[in-house]
Amino acid sequence: MSYYNFKSEKDYAIYWMNEAIKRARKALSQGEVPIGALIVKDNKLIASGYNKKEKLNLATAHAEVLAINQACRKLNSWRLVSTHMFVTMEPCPMCTGAMIQARVSRLYFGCFDPKGGAIESNWNLHNSKYLNHRIEVIGGVLESECGSLIKDFFKNRRKENKKNK
Repeated sequence: MSYYNFKSEKDYAIYWMNEAIKRARKALSQGEVPIGALIVKDNKLIASGYNKKEKLNLATAHAEVLAINQACRKLNSWRLVSTHMFVTMEPCPMCTGAMIQARVSRLYFGCFDPKGGAIESNWNLHNSKYLNHRIEVIGGVLESECGSLIKDFFKNRRKENKKNK
């Protein structure tokens, strides 16, 4: 695998995760849970998304699903073979399923999700022997930065809810 101008896979992962964090901050600025996702093919950004559940009133408007849909349109194919997805938080079962269906090759994620994560925290859906596609996974990329976004968001939300009671 070539990482072009990157000296290492670690540099590659950090660069693109920082781009995903920018999308998470955009979600945050709109009152959404701050999760950002992007899809890279041949070291080029082909799609990105951030949570829009509240804005769109759609349960499926997760950052990952929105990025997958955008990438499929851009590539004119539902198969996202040889793509890498970067997500600021460990994906849920729905998003993991969407990645499997889209044939994403590799997933890099930031912080773990002990409540709903379907990659390592609760399930290993990406590696199920019952499915015909497996995703290579690298977790914990900029884990602290990604985790802080989520923790701070929910901490502030709890404060606001307490204030409004």
